[in-house]
Amino acid sequence: MLQSVPTSSGNKTGPLALDHIALVIFDCDGVLIDSEPIASSTLAQSMRAHGMSITDAQAHAKYTGNAVRIIRRMIEDEFGHPDMDGLFVHWDEMLYAGFAERLTPMEGMVELVRALERPKCVASNSSMYRLERTLGALPLWDAFFPQVYSADMVERPKPAPDLMLHCARAFAVAPEDCVMIDDSPHGIEAAVAAGMVGIGFVDPADQRPGRADVLFSAGALCVATGARELPAALIDAGLALGQRRTSSNRRAGKA
Repeated sequence: MLQSVPTSSGNKTGPLALDHIALVIFDCDGVLIDSEPIASSTLAQSMRAHGMSITDAQAHAKYTGNAVRIIRRMIEDEFGHPDMDGLFVHWDEMLYAGFAERLTPMEGMVELVRALERPKCVASNSSMYRLERTLGALPLWDAFFPQVYSADMVERPKPAPDLMLHCARAFAVAPEDCVMIDDSPHGIEAAVAAGMVGIGFVDPADQRPGRADVLFSAGALCVATGARELPAALIDAGLALGQRRTSSNRRAGKA
């Protein structure tokens, strides 16, 4: 169980607040694993190799957090490239070579996940093929499998709520009792649309400005910078769920 830590309000509530959380849903890329700089840099390299003018930083800002099918549509709309299949075959080759060479868990995340004694799962806009070859190559896989869910499994990826609702159904819990941790506004928007509490996550090494503000604007209850801040954020989320349930019971005339 996560140890007692101060909440953002300064009150030390202990781990009991987590009892209000029926399910903790983790995004994968940029939350559990440090994959997004690899993905955006290799995509930019592949796009440049196919005659498109884009920097690594531009690709990271523009495409990070989107499902591959959405990225493909975005590139088609902006660049109108005639060989999209060739571009994405080239990106796959570079991407998985990069993952094999330098993919690691996010700092502190293995320890946090192992200490979290709540039902938990992964919900990612990545394909299951990619999840098996990224998360599946790291120790974190065993902490979640088989509760690893991909946007392949639903009609619409994040920011639609489909994947969040799929997770809640898989655990037979109410969406309003769930918490979603995501580094992308798409994931926070999906959580809010599903009736869940969203926790924004910022990689301390992320150089994009204003990430916390972006996540708050998407509807995040709180934002954690790095795994060290997640225990307090989870307790805040648990308190929010408890308060929400109390208010709901009062409106329904329950004791």
